[in-house]
Amino acid sequence: MNEREAVIACRALRKTYQGPQPVPVLYGIDLEIHRAERVAIMGRSGSGKSTLLHLLGALDTPSSGQVFVQGRAYSEMSEAERGQARNATLGFVYQFHHLLPEFTAIENVAMPLFIRRTERQEALNRAKRVLAEIGLGERLSHLPGELSGGERQRCAFARAMVTEPACLLADEPTGNLDAHTAEEVFDAMLRLSEEHGTAFVIVTHDASLAARAERVLELREGLLQSARG
Repeated sequence: MNEREAVIACRALRKTYQGPQPVPVLYGIDLEIHRAERVAIMGRSGSGKSTLLHLLGALDTPSSGQVFVQGRAYSEMSEAERGQARNATLGFVYQFHHLLPEFTAIENVAMPLFIRRTERQEALNRAKRVLAEIGLGERLSHLPGELSGGERQRCAFARAMVTEPACLLADEPTGNLDAHTAEEVFDAMLRLSEEHGTAFVIVTHDASLAARAERVLELREGLLQSARG
């Protein structure tokens, strides 16, 4: 395994939740994701898929093992450096869009750039471009409550992509959508991934969507097993 050349990687990753009865979830995961690679992770509910994604994104801390982003281990970074690496390299999409209801679509998408203190007009221009690429160019001034479920999720995806991350981590991003809308959202994800060279790791229960990834992995009994690719 050459985690130093991967966009994001992990080695011997373990996670046990502590309590009166410790609950082991991950038993030693090795994984590497390269530029523009599309990987789907499947597994039954409670198998640890979201836990793995949170560890890859430095949203949680492993019990043991290492996670590398752009060749550098999180364990070698300060908390501030981890936050900077996460914000510079990774994008996140979840099952629920988490858009801010009082801001328009373009403002929601530009928000990560505002937080970075990008000049306001530049941030809005970049948000407008990504929204147009994802088919929401006519919905810039709409509030989340004025958008359909699929449009809200596409908006959330645009927000994750506006910073041009090296890797997108998506946790059941179409799980709250009907089959047709889910396919439309996934089409948009694939298109932007190809155009921008963004890798993505998608956790999904949807076998038809997973089948469109280059690699399909199954998390079973705390270990990743290749289902395809």
